[in-house]
Amino acid sequence: MAKTVIEVRKNPNENNASVLRRFSRRIQESNIIQKVKGNRYNERKESKLKIKKSALKRMGKRKENEKLRKLGKIK
Repeated sequence: MAKTVIEVRKNPNENNASVLRRFSRRIQESNIIQKVKGNRYNERKESKLKIKKSALKRMGKRKENEKLRKLGKIK
């Protein structure tokens, strides 16, 4: 996500509450919070290499279990 800089400067006759209000309004208008909340649960896809390695691991375990089952060591 690209960084967005939002700057609000205090006017000479302005109190802190109105500056804060202007800042929060600018944040809402820029949709930064919605974008962050939208990406909150986004998960990356696993790489092809990781998928292949896990598949090979599963195949190896399955082969080992079959071998042990044939030998009668596990039911």
